[in-house]
Amino acid sequence: MTQFIHLADSRVISSITCSGIAATKLRAPIHLGASIPQGVFCVPVIPDFYRTHQWLRELRRRGVRSFHAVQFTLKAEAMVWVGRFNRDHINVTATEAAGIFMHHESGLGLQVVVPHRIPAVAISRIYGLRQVTGWRFYPEAKGKPPFCRCAYCNRGLINARKVIDPELC
Repeated sequence: MTQFIHLADSRVISSITCSGIAATKLRAPIHLGASIPQGVFCVPVIPDFYRTHQWLRELRRRGVRSFHAVQFTLKAEAMVWVGRFNRDHINVTATEAAGIFMHHESGLGLQVVVPHRIPAVAISRIYGLRQVTGWRFYPEAKGKPPFCRCAYCNRGLINARKVIDPELC
């Protein structure tokens, strides 16, 4: 059994406790000859707290005020997709995905997509987090502006006025 963390909006924790984690539609297809229409985004539990909870600040940019970590188990032979958030993913077992996270040189920006819902019986614990862990925009962004500074790409983001370049509008 392999442990994974899914970061969920604090407002839906009671629903997750009762019915599990629903698979959401993916925004972009995963390449390499296969496409999965829906999945649960997660990260394996590894000894490095920062890498396990790295997605928190990036997800908060979308306007959710607080997140909880939902820890669940998957069978070792369960097939998942693993890869960097903006690159191709590969189909591996849950145990292999955890190994990729452990042995990757930085592990920042990696994600796992479970192609099915997670039942409530698989959830082992739910806990609150400090809301400042992780990176924003992309893992190497510390001190750099976002990729695109136009009003369209930054609409709805917190403090977007500080990022938007008026010449691009």
